[in-house]
Amino acid sequence: MTDQLCATDAALALIGQLQARHGAIYFYLSHGCCDGSAPMCLAPGELPLGPNDVQLGAVGGAAFWLSQNQRQYLANLQLTLDVAPGSNGNFSLEDGSGQRFVLQMQLRADPPAA
Repeated sequence: MTDQLCATDAALALIGQLQARHGAIYFYLSHGCCDGSAPMCLAPGELPLGPNDVQLGAVGGAAFWLSQNQRQYLANLQLTLDVAPGSNGNFSLEDGSGQRFVLQMQLRADPPAA
């Protein structure tokens, strides 16, 4: 079985730059309505995690969190953290770098057991 969450080399490079600048970081998958769900990169304490938030995994040493409902909804998808040019327009740490984190999703070749 493969990990459900992975990252491209470009995403890992940006994570490394942000860790060098900010120290510890983590990701939270937002529940956006207009652009869909966007991964936000945050410093500890910037967004309090709730009792229904779960850690999906980690990429580049940064934990990746989302709500339990989202985790169930995305259970059959492979998630790949990547970067794209431009600004994300939110409070994510990479804002202003000329890049933004994006999440690529595709059906998993090995869906989880029921």
